Amino acid sequence: MSKEVKKEKSMVIQKEMIANLFKELSNARETGKKVVYTFVPGNISELILSFDMLPVYPEINALQSGMRKKSGGFILDAEKTGHSEDVCTYVKCDVGMLLNGNIGPTGEKIPNPDLLLLSYTGCFTFMKWFETLKRLYPGVEVAMLHTPYQEGGKITPEMTEYMVKQLKEEVIPKMEKVSGKKYDEEKLKSLLKNTSKTEETILKIFETTKNRPSPIDAYFAGVYYIGPINSGFRGTADAVSYYEELLKEILERVDNGLGPITPEGEMEHERFRLVVEGPPNWTHFREFWKLFYDMGAVIVASSYTKVGGVYDLGFRVDPEQPLESLSKYCMNCYTNLNLEQRVDLLSKHIQDYQADGFLVNSIKSCNSFSAGQLMIMNQLESRLEIPVGFIESDLVDPRYFSYSNIKNRLESFFQMLEQRKIILSR
Repeated sequence: MSKEVKKEKSMVIQKEMIANLFKELSNARETGKKVVYTFVPGNISELILSFDMLPVYPEINALQSGMRKKSGGFILDAEKTGHSEDVCTYVKCDVGMLLNGNIGPTGEKIPNPDLLLLSYTGCFTFMKWFETLKRLYPGVEVAMLHTPYQEGGKITPEMTEYMVKQLKEEVIPKMEKVSGKKYDEEKLKSLLKNTSKTEETILKIFETTKNRPSPIDAYFAGVYYIGPINSGFRGTADAVSYYEELLKEILERVDNGLGPITPEGEMEHERFRLVVEGPPNWTHFREFWKLFYDMGAVIVASSYTKVGGVYDLGFRVDPEQPLESLSKYCMNCYTNLNLEQRVDLLSKHIQDYQADGFLVNSIKSCNSFSAGQLMIMNQLESRLEIPVGFIESDLVDPRYFSYSNIKNRLESFFQMLEQRKIILSR
């Protein structure tokens, strides 16, 4: 029988934060709060909060449904209405959840949106997803924030101007109309000051994996760590407090020479250090994680934890340039980087965090991550001469998680890592 995850103070804080948000959402119609549906990559939470509106993230609802073993039924219900098996399973899970009452993880109904805010950042599926939601919520206001793709590998002044223009002429007017409030730039600046503090703390948290043993797992535990910045709390004082407490706990682990906390307790022996590309599987999350910690494998860096923003290369918001900062933040999300930038970032992680190998978890229904992954893997193997591995699963469709296939591939990968260690030690 699996042990319960040890509850650190930061975990309790995060659980309370998220529970309070869903309580607020369930009472939105009574309190008059307006609700904005938007996405994690390129989400402009601070702007939403500056209008006192509440954010909802459909892909987070989907992954939570996967972890609660509800996504399989939701996906089948969506397919019965005509959605193809090849459609992103986040989309189908979200549609199925809506068809079944849109009940959130706390058992309370998530209210219908007052505004659909499409923040497009490198994932074309988002556009089709919101076309579907517009049909399911007829009459709802829609605003689109189109983020230019970093095709040339850098953000130009023209790209920033293009985004600021959209914020001023498309997004903010729609928010003013829906909320009944005027844009308050001073309030936005105040929220961005909190964001700036949070960005610094998050970077310090993920840099602790440079220690041996690593005090955290930057993939399986990392998805919990990025929860507050990706579920509507970026820019809040609560987020600042949460990340300060989390960093304090992790630094205590560093001081005591402790490895990561897993669902089975503390990992006592770190055998392999990995960098992982791609999202995790949510329907079998604990089983998936166990395959790694049973082998003493710790993920010291992952691309998925950058899906809501990349801070490793120096980006920080400037509260004195609020709209420009939000624009640059959107363009700096991992899914908005071109493939060469992704290779460079992953290469930097492999070297900076002294990883023993690189692993791709290719997601069947996620084109924004899966496209180009084989090229990324081959480039890193050639450039750094390290072992690379490849496994396949899905986001929230349990039909595409094969425990035995993944276990066999991982065992072969870990054997390769072990052999390399033996050769290097001679």
